[in-house]
Amino acid sequence: MAEVLLKVEDLKTYFRVRGSFTKKVRAVDGVSFEIPKGITLGVVGESGCGKSTLGRTVLKLIEPTSGRIFFDGKDVTKIRGKNLREYWRNAQMVFQDPHTSLNPRMTIASILLEPIRSYKLPVNDEERFLVEQLEMVGLGKEHLYRYPHELSGGQKQRVAILRAIIVKPKFVVLDEPTSALDVSVQAQILELLKDLQKIYGLTYMFISHDIAIVKYMSNMIAVMYLGKIVELGDADTVFFNPLHPYTKYLLSAVPIPDPRMVRDRKKVLVQGEPPSPINPPPGCRFHPRCPFAMDICRKEEPPKIEVEKSHMVACMLYAKK
Repeated sequence: MAEVLLKVEDLKTYFRVRGSFTKKVRAVDGVSFEIPKGITLGVVGESGCGKSTLGRTVLKLIEPTSGRIFFDGKDVTKIRGKNLREYWRNAQMVFQDPHTSLNPRMTIASILLEPIRSYKLPVNDEERFLVEQLEMVGLGKEHLYRYPHELSGGQKQRVAILRAIIVKPKFVVLDEPTSALDVSVQAQILELLKDLQKIYGLTYMFISHDIAIVKYMSNMIAVMYLGKIVELGDADTVFFNPLHPYTKYLLSAVPIPDPRMVRDRKKVLVQGEPPSPINPPPGCRFHPRCPFAMDICRKEEPPKIEVEKSHMVACMLYAKK
């Protein structure tokens, strides 16, 4: 078993509702997981389930309400100042929209040199170094002194990815890095991320609402619903043998290119919209939409059950087995 790089214990991130002293948005509500070095944990769920907040909280871009975060064996939950700066050297993020994550007033060279100079990394010939790095992500010298608006969406995201890895981090959070791109470009970016992971031995947290892309990119999958992880396990196991009704619902919504295969797939129908994270339902948070909900689901929060090795599910359907 690979050494654990990131460990999260009972992490909670709440946001106070404006104009109220008691109401809070429970964006992340008691999440625990581990990511071994060199692998990818995919986090998947509907919009608003808390997956982006989880990624930002893990990087301490958002302060957690409670819980603990361990990175490379050290507790980084409450670090500040120089220690936090050093943590960010080793833990970077690629944001969803490359159009807004790059400063429009800076050239690509200035954008890439900023983290290098900030961390005082030894570089003899800056221009030559930047050209070598750009070529690694499929760009060239001709892009060096352009501004972000002069690049395509795919080229901007390549720059954003390079900016994240140019300081040689150990861990990168990828927050839906292809969702703002054309379909024709998405596959190229995903392959680039895989290649960079092999070259630098990176550990990823890959966040997406598309479980098919998560399966392609990840070694492990965590399924989130309304601030909680409802299923966690090996990517193949979760994808081909899902246990939680919500995971089955996500998989049944994946388009199948062969119409003949659609007839053989079991469709899981889910009614309604996700409840408000300000006032989540008691018991299992999925029970108002779950076709298999029982009385106990409405009263008690389901325990985390390890059905088989490295495959956890939080569902009352398995509590009595």
